[in-house]
Amino acid sequence: MKIGDVRAMTPDQLEDEILKLKKEQFNLRFQRATGQLENTSRVRTIRRDIARMKTVVRERNAAGAAKSK
Repeated sequence: MKIGDVRAMTPDQLEDEILKLKKEQFNLRFQRATGQLENTSRVRTIRRDIARMKTVVRERNAAGAAKSK
């Protein structure tokens, strides 16, 4: 997912997407542990997408806190 797409999301959409990706990450970890994971690069992609979304959420929170001061 590209950063432009992430920045276009609303806060609720971001939270829902993070939750969805964390569930997928959980499932991928189980597949890797049992030897069923075929696309190992997907683990890295999911991890980076989660981090990208959390960064945008944090930026928005910091910007909101700076405006209220």
